[in-house]
Amino acid sequence: MCYIYDDGGRAAAGYKGDAGDCGARALAIATGMPYQQAYDAINEIAKMERGGKRKRGRGRSSARTGVYSETMRRLMAALGWTWTPTMHIGSGCKVHLHDGELPMGRLLVRLSKHYTTVIDGVIHDTFDPQRETYCCEPGSNGSSADPDARHWVERRCVYGYWSKA
Repeated sequence: MCYIYDDGGRAAAGYKGDAGDCGARALAIATGMPYQQAYDAINEIAKMERGGKRKRGRGRSSARTGVYSETMRRLMAALGWTWTPTMHIGSGCKVHLHDGELPMGRLLVRLSKHYTTVIDGVIHDTFDPQRETYCCEPGSNGSSADPDARHWVERRCVYGYWSKA
């Protein structure tokens, strides 16, 4: 899949340095809203979240440090976007961040620990979130079934995506 560097307007909004703001960047890019508006929308909806011990120490979503999937689902539903799951419990990975596996259009894509935007088959993000596909040498996978067989390691799994109807 092709990749284009896009910070979603983060630098233009006056933000500097690195942050775990992939949710805000992806939201700004996918919807076309200004970065600051996306940032504020996430923080506003996060105020309605309940904190808890099981939420990896952060307690609530934050546009700067990360957005829980349920928070992003609420926000995208409020904006009129539709969630399409591509992976279910026990199903394994069926869709990857790879050419031809996602539909055309503007998509906000949920990956493991990351959100990114794919527009007409092109990734828009501050880095390329694809995982390389490569061939492993015979016997390197630890399998004793066929030590001479090469195997392919797949690209990054897509959990699902939001699209505008």
